[in-house]
Amino acid sequence: MKLGIVGATGMVGRVMIDLLEKKNFPLGKLYLSASNESIGKKFFFKKKIHEVISIHNLLLNKPDIVLFSAGSDISKKWAPKFSDIGSIIIDNSSAWRMDSSKKLIVPEINACCLCKQDKIIANPNCSTIQLVMVLFPLHTKYEINRVIVSTYQSITGTGKKALDQLYKEQNGNFSFKIYPHPIYQNVLPHCDHFTDNGYTMEEMKLINETKKIMNDYNIAITATAVRVPVIGGHSESVNITFKKKPDINHIHNILSKTKGIIVQDHPERNLYPMPLYAHKKNEVFVGRIREDFSFQNSINIWIVADNLRKGAAANAIQIAEYLIEKKYV
Repeated sequence: MKLGIVGATGMVGRVMIDLLEKKNFPLGKLYLSASNESIGKKFFFKKKIHEVISIHNLLLNKPDIVLFSAGSDISKKWAPKFSDIGSIIIDNSSAWRMDSSKKLIVPEINACCLCKQDKIIANPNCSTIQLVMVLFPLHTKYEINRVIVSTYQSITGTGKKALDQLYKEQNGNFSFKIYPHPIYQNVLPHCDHFTDNGYTMEEMKLINETKKIMNDYNIAITATAVRVPVIGGHSESVNITFKKKPDINHIHNILSKTKGIIVQDHPERNLYPMPLYAHKKNEVFVGRIREDFSFQNSINIWIVADNLRKGAAANAIQIAEYLIEKKYV
């Protein structure tokens, strides 16, 4: 098994390397690729030194699977070249997510729709993954009518330069800006670019990707995505309206038995999900599950996950593991 990582020196790429180091992944050869500035950098992996190579050299090595996490422009240019030589691409960018010919996969939900012919597979947006992990098992039991989601998203979703801005501002330097405003001791109702309809691209990803993954375009979804000065992960306040009257104890039971979800819901003990404790964990954490007394058949719920783990790297590796298990590689 030859596996390549494109964008290996980025935040998600480094988490991919870390997860592969710890997992029992059937890896014969690992190739690390990144931008020209990173070529020659060295990583220690499985007691061996791996040197970063160009994406062209990665292509020449004909990897079986390639994990892309280098932005949509790189994916659009290079993913088809890898698929042409028989590689399977699992892409973490937005390049292919809403392409009707490409599958958008969260393994716990819809990996079963994958087949040997799939050569470019899309990894969903980080905030979408943790949302659908909770919505899907509830939808199968109660049928969802409407979802209102407000996110509180870690700056790690923007990348290393966002971390640099936060750390510089903590030290009194406000001249370095990735965001249009300071992020230190601030909250920005602005994730990604604004679109013509007044929503940001991040908000539209939440809306459109959720419907595609759940294969139900009748669910009404609205979103507000907010950037917060947090490192550990994304949090989401979600209001869900069902066609049937939900039972809170049953909701607890469903989520407690769902693979990949950990329920933390004991407010009397101050136990609820927080990004501080979700950091560097692969599960999705759920709590504050309660009836919405203001609207029929509705509940409120709080969802937290490490956006670099289940929201990106872990989900991509899970897809790769599924392909190997099914002998599609």
